[in-house]
Amino acid sequence: MVSYQKFELENGLRVLVHEDNNTAMACVNILYDVGARDESPDQTGFAHLFEHLMFGGSVNIPDYDTPLQRVGGENNAFTSNDITNYYITLPSSNLETALWLESDRMLSLSFSEQSLETQRSVVCEEFKQRYLNQPYGDVWLKLRPLAYQVHPYRWATIGKELKHIEDAKMEDVKAFFKKHYTPQNAIMVIAGDVKFEEIKTLVEKWFADIPAGNKYIRNLPQEPKQIAERREVVEADVPLDSLFISFHAPARMDENYHAMDLISDLLSRGSSSRLYRRLVKEQELFSEINAYVMGSIDPNLFLIEGKPSDGISLEQAEEAIWKELDILKSTPVPAEELEKVKNKIESTHVFAELSILDKAMNLAYYELLGDANELNNETAKYLAVQSEHIQQQANEIFRKENASILYYKSKEVANAE
Repeated sequence: MVSYQKFELENGLRVLVHEDNNTAMACVNILYDVGARDESPDQTGFAHLFEHLMFGGSVNIPDYDTPLQRVGGENNAFTSNDITNYYITLPSSNLETALWLESDRMLSLSFSEQSLETQRSVVCEEFKQRYLNQPYGDVWLKLRPLAYQVHPYRWATIGKELKHIEDAKMEDVKAFFKKHYTPQNAIMVIAGDVKFEEIKTLVEKWFADIPAGNKYIRNLPQEPKQIAERREVVEADVPLDSLFISFHAPARMDENYHAMDLISDLLSRGSSSRLYRRLVKEQELFSEINAYVMGSIDPNLFLIEGKPSDGISLEQAEEAIWKELDILKSTPVPAEELEKVKNKIESTHVFAELSILDKAMNLAYYELLGDANELNNETAKYLAVQSEHIQQQANEIFRKENASILYYKSKEVANAE
């Protein structure tokens, strides 16, 4: 059970406070309700670029990291297709330093050509290193637009193409900041060795005078139901063939989300999971295989990916996966097997409650979804899933006409044959 108190400033900033006096540390987590899905199709990668720009200094604090390091603090951030999240951990006695830093860049981020050029270069280099020059790095640049035809999930957080970042102009960057980086578009969670009333006073001191910004309504194009299987074959300089199968699946707040998530664990969480046990250990058809859910706020992708063993074609590998999925669709999951994956989920949630950073990030995310207290109901939702629900979801998701399949072929293997 993660307890919290909540208040909201007049400018719309929502603040949640979790008191945990078992630590001498505190965490400040700020979630901005903006991700890659909020970008224009011809200006992608901006949400991620902004994550970098936010560390480029603000008007009154040109160097973000040094003041934080002086008080024993650490910070980081991440961007997804749905959100951008910033966090600081530091001794609770120095908490005000974190609030000072975060308020100044929320109010007055420094928009210098030098900072933009520096961070643009950093992001472009990341694009090249992680996505273009890394084996299998461009998989998501190919798989997303194969699976999504309309929804902005069709591009990765890094962006559609390098040119979008290279061409980022100062006026575009300022417009993005003005629209999305406002108090009413943010959720702040402060967790750790703190007191609610003291936090309320400090937050009002540092954030109350920041203008709320203009409210906007997100109006994203909805992905139409997929009615035919999609396929793509890619050849690249990679050591091994790889197979990627994606299926459209329920959104994060859909009542069927938890059953779908449990299916991914049944298939590939741990050495006793179905795909690993049968296709890797027993039949030796794959050298590795994984199944997972993207966890997106809007309708998800359920992914199965694997590398076939030597001498096994991608066609054989795919056929073996479909056989396993057909078993899941036609045969109820034994109670003992379902109980085992539920226990793993429960233990994961218990361990997440040991870290003030995890608690802060989770509270912010569930508040964004609609109610932070749903974090405390999450385990119960997984435990309530029954075998027939698993079977029903398997039949709904694992259909040929709902699949987008990518064969990622190794030029080395092809040449050897």
